Amino acid sequence: MAHRRTRRATRKAVGTVGGDAYAGDMCRNIRQLHNFEPPATSDEVRAAALQYVRKVSGASKPSQANQAAFDDAVEQIAHITAHLLEHLTTSAPPKSREVEREKAMARNAVRFGTPA
Repeated sequence: MAHRRTRRATRKAVGTVGGDAYAGDMCRNIRQLHNFEPPATSDEVRAAALQYVRKVSGASKPSQANQAAFDDAVEQIAHITAHLLEHLTTSAPPKSREVEREKAMARNAVRFGTPA
């Protein structure tokens, strides 16, 4: 039987809930980038684009034969995502990453139990 990572171990490897960037292993979710103060950075936009391409392609790391297509897709999606974020409007007040992180941690504590 193959070793399976726990959600907590995966989350720790990827970064904190509501973190600013994706790193390491494939993350399960693409995070919301619109209506935060300060606005999403180009690194956050690129990380979301990378995650989208990973999810759609089914590969966290493409083969050498597919690397150029993979990288091109990430850049194009990052560009159009940045364009979208620049043009979206809302009447809602901007969200705080710290407040959203705390809310997510509270939801996870209820859902998975408080870590010991």
